Amino acid sequence: MWQRETFDELTTKKLFEIYKLRSAVFIVDQKRIVNDVDDNDLKAVHVYDELNGQLAAYARVFLKAPGVVTFGRVVTAPAFRGQGLGNELLQEIMEAIKDYFPGNEIEIDAQVPVEGYYRKFGFTTVGEPYNHAGSPHIKMVHPAL
Repeated sequence: MWQRETFDELTTKKLFEIYKLRSAVFIVDQKRIVNDVDDNDLKAVHVYDELNGQLAAYARVFLKAPGVVTFGRVVTAPAFRGQGLGNELLQEIMEAIKDYFPGNEIEIDAQVPVEGYYRKFGFTTVGEPYNHAGSPHIKMVHPAL
């Protein structure tokens, strides 16, 4: 069952599981030197699902600037890939934006290999690809919900 919690609502065990998954995928698997834990965690709404007692999918949603909401750290645990959780997660992210940040334009920094995926959900590309933490990214936007 999908959950949404602010930083203060997360248990220390859940926070540990989130950081463990994010570092395993974004730092170890993708071989990126990046400070995964940052101040945005403190102001984010954390969206996640657990299956069989394990963190299966996760993302965080937060205000990037006045009138602009963003989301990131979108991840499905390797053991749960190929089951449609990515689509469910993005739907949950969009619902969280409607509930917590209505009326704000959505702007994300997407990894270039998943640019087409976000287009399926109504995002459009802005500008040219750029390097972020050692991997190509692209700015994408979506109208306010």
